[in-house]
Amino acid sequence: ARKAPSPEGAAPSTMHASLGKSCRASLRLQQVRLHVLPRPLSARCPLASCAPARTVSAAASAAAAMIVERVPCLSDNYSWLLHDASTGETALVDSSEAQPVEAALNAKGWKLTHIFNTHHHGDHTGANLELKKRHGLTIIGPRADAARIPGIDVQVQDGDKFTFGSAEVQVFDTPGHTRGHITFYIPSAKALFPGDTLFALGCGRLFEGDPKMMWSSLSKLLPLPDDTHVFCAHEYTQSNARFAVTVDPGNEALAARKSRIDAERAAGRATVPSLLGEEKATNPFLRPFSEGIRKALGVPTGAEDWQVFGAVRAAKDSF
Repeated sequence: ARKAPSPEGAAPSTMHASLGKSCRASLRLQQVRLHVLPRPLSARCPLASCAPARTVSAAASAAAAMIVERVPCLSDNYSWLLHDASTGETALVDSSEAQPVEAALNAKGWKLTHIFNTHHHGDHTGANLELKKRHGLTIIGPRADAARIPGIDVQVQDGDKFTFGSAEVQVFDTPGHTRGHITFYIPSAKALFPGDTLFALGCGRLFEGDPKMMWSSLSKLLPLPDDTHVFCAHEYTQSNARFAVTVDPGNEALAARKSRIDAERAAGRATVPSLLGEEKATNPFLRPFSEGIRKALGVPTGAEDWQVFGAVRAAKDSF
């Protein structure tokens, strides 16, 4: 029997993962097309196991699209299938059970070519070996945690860039939830895959890191554009919203967002991905500078942002 998911990201060896997609502007859709910008992209890949180098012309880029498909597993897990329409390559961001992935691939007529792992937890790597055996794919994961990523072929770390399909993928080291956690970012598709580092209105529990480490990781994501889609790994948004309003009670944007989330969940619809801009405005884990949050938590005057973040995290852990 499967164990129930643990709160805010799986603890080691406690869960299996899922696959998913959904945009606040198109929550009723099962698929979203993220169009590659009409400009040449260097397809030079510094990783030996990546696809051969090639350059995409402006005309080809304009016609291409990155398709993100949601395939839910368990009670609240999401991972993500990425399909580059111009090359036919398909990647899975994190793996759990093979069967739901295979069903989605068969329904779309796609062949799986890559797995991108954000961290080592079982709900993100559980189907790595089975899918690799079946598809002969390439597994890309964190260098800092390579020993705990089953079947890893290519190790990446902060600042690395590689080509998937016709798009460049950038890598951020984002430790905190685990010490080897990474985040994948596709600028041309305005798509961020933070695993269990950042959730809609939340962040992952600090199983292997500390508040200062996690705040440093989240701070790397704040400069990204507001219209970046955040494809997080769990449907925790409604419970996160219930907590968020207790520590940021004067935030009108948060109150309005909570009402929308409650309506979406009542209708059985997903609430992720969100937009990074709305996370910056309403996610208390990204707002330790907020005087309202500091006052609600009784944080001492002069506390550093990472300390306020730690207070928010501690309050959520006991919520």
